[in-house]
Amino acid sequence: MKHDEALDIVKESLAEVVPDADLGALGPNDTFRDALGIDSLDFLRLIELLSERTGIRIGDEDTPHLTTLADSTRFLAARAM
Repeated sequence: MKHDEALDIVKESLAEVVPDADLGALGPNDTFRDALGIDSLDFLRLIELLSERTGIRIGDEDTPHLTTLADSTRFLAARAM
């Protein structure tokens, strides 16, 4: 999976979890919790969507790598290789 494809998947998943979010204003290193107000249930839903859309198993130990656009994109692109 290429970087741009992974980024699109993350943004699409975020848009589903937080439909009224302004993703254009979200910086690559802004945490989803701070920038979008995602709570723990929303974050779990995001992880589920990312896993479903990519086919990548995402365990609890992986969640610290999925808190920003940059980190999430990097994680998905690396795992899909």
